Amino acid sequence: MQLTADLSLYPLQDEYIPVIQAFIDAVKRHDDLRVVCNAMSTQIAGEHDRVFEVVSRELAASYEQFGAQVLVAKFIPGIVELDD
Repeated sequence: MQLTADLSLYPLQDEYIPVIQAFIDAVKRHDDLRVVCNAMSTQIAGEHDRVFEVVSRELAASYEQFGAQVLVAKFIPGIVELDD
């Protein structure tokens, strides 16, 4: 099954942009997923289990590197047309 996730990451620190950019860069390294970013969120599309696996792995790595963060996520069944 295909899945599209809409993610917004909110680091709980003053210098938040490098944390968000590091998370986005880590997710983009997974060539089997489609990743599109805009000013409000990051969308990830691909196989259901793979999307959850990558989000979980990269979020855990981000927690370890940068500390506390809040991730707001919406999951939509299927592939939503993502604008680059």
